[in-house]
Amino acid sequence: MHIPDGFLNLPTAVASGAVAAGAVGYACARLRRTLPPEKAPLLGVMGAFVFAGQMVNFPVAGGTSGHLLGAALVTILLGPWAAMLVMTAVLVVQCFVFQDGGLSALGANVLNMAVVAPLVAAAVYRALGRAVPSGGRPFLPTVVAAWATVVVAALFCAAELVLSGTAAAAVVFPAMLGIHALIGVGEALLTAGALAVIAAARPDLWPVPRPAEVAE
Repeated sequence: MHIPDGFLNLPTAVASGAVAAGAVGYACARLRRTLPPEKAPLLGVMGAFVFAGQMVNFPVAGGTSGHLLGAALVTILLGPWAAMLVMTAVLVVQCFVFQDGGLSALGANVLNMAVVAPLVAAAVYRALGRAVPSGGRPFLPTVVAAWATVVVAALFCAAELVLSGTAAAAVVFPAMLGIHALIGVGEALLTAGALAVIAAARPDLWPVPRPAEVAE
């Protein structure tokens, strides 16, 4: 899903970068006020986990690649604002150190995977979590949220390639959405499995939420 250099035209790269910068700046401001001190060390832990998960890439037609995302897991544990910061840090390191994703497309990659994906995860998880019986863990909302983050992020990536004239919509949308719908299944299962392990070992990290508390 990382877009390399040369695949976005200037207007698309600038616009997506501006939106991403504004969103991440807002997330930093919110995080400064809302992140509990005891959860601060988890930012680094989750960043390392996401970084490792994203290192496995699958080539996709249309000039980009697919991989697991990790945004839903971070969002569920720490909230969308922390997830934006963690995902942005991972993408910046990948871009500058491993050349995974182009510098000119960094804004678009941050928008897709570090802004859109956490917001989608939070919205889906919160909406479906309200239907979970009191005292139960929202595993079904977790699965759906994780799958949705991958598919919607891929949709944004495909749209940016089409707007840039890099690939035809008839080619890139089926290619991106088809493969990422399958990757999303793996993402959903891994996210639910990781949270099940966390719930068993450290239930304080993923307490049973009230509906109003889901992905705040």
